Amino acid sequence: MEDVTNLPFRLIAKRIGGPGLMFTEFVSAMAIHYGAVKTFRKMRIADAERPLGIQIFGGEPDVMLETALIAEEMGADLIDINMGCWVPKVCKTGAGAALLKDPDLAERIVTTVVKGVKVPVTVKVRAGWDYSLFAAPELAKRFQGAGAQMLTLHARFAKQGFDGEADWRLIRDLREAVSVPLVGNGDVKTAEDARKMLEETGCDGVMVGRAAISNPWSLARIRAGMCGEPIPSDPTLEERVAVALDHIRMMVACEADAGSYDEAIESSGFADAQLRACRALRGQIPLYIKGVPGASQIRDRLTRCSTVSEFQDLLEGFLASTNASAIGV
Repeated sequence: MEDVTNLPFRLIAKRIGGPGLMFTEFVSAMAIHYGAVKTFRKMRIADAERPLGIQIFGGEPDVMLETALIAEEMGADLIDINMGCWVPKVCKTGAGAALLKDPDLAERIVTTVVKGVKVPVTVKVRAGWDYSLFAAPELAKRFQGAGAQMLTLHARFAKQGFDGEADWRLIRDLREAVSVPLVGNGDVKTAEDARKMLEETGCDGVMVGRAAISNPWSLARIRAGMCGEPIPSDPTLEERVAVALDHIRMMVACEADAGSYDEAIESSGFADAQLRACRALRGQIPLYIKGVPGASQIRDRLTRCSTVSEFQDLLEGFLASTNASAIGV
């Protein structure tokens, strides 16, 4: 997910939620082609998060292969081709879900990437461009024939965006059309949702997206439910704040290309790295305390933080005031 599944968040999700497979933010093949440094940084991988797929998007087979080869060189365990993003700025370039309207080009992209790399290639799709055509089964058969080793279906049409409910019947129908592993995606928020999707569709795995944003504990609960293990309890506010601050410090270290936050502090580029990290997380950090009484009172202030200490003061102050209220102080 763009601006969400950065390296620090993936490491936190792996540590707390234990997902079996994760993906990077999607990577623009054209940006890599033109040497965009910021985009290259999205492909950094840590051993602790494996197995990991690097997801790429683009509308030109040769440029997609060029990016896939770089992703492979950077250590991707698999290459995932995005044909599900419905955002206009992506689709207007002929990439993402726009490829659902051009099956021949979509197939050429998959074929070219599969033939060019040694790691497995997977594809994520939407059900189709709009309600007029359930395109996924025909496309999936083509991709399977081209060598794709796994498919993920977000059970909405591109024109829906995230509106309405995901139609899991579409996943069931696609399951009947192909033999490669199929992952279902769309509206899985709880362990019960995951179990229900598996039972109703016959899919081989479940992908969780928005429900995990700044809430890796949801992944732990979903995983436990799927594995028949006791469901973990909700995190305390202390745990939420601790992980939020850990996320910020890890992001600063990442932006500074340092091994730790302490190393980042000692680096010459600390000030710039801290500013970039804090700006990048202004939308995510408030979600760690979403739903806690009184959280809305500091949300706007959190979205304006530019330093780690500003985040820390606000979050720890909120924690202290909440605990004081709880004991009637």
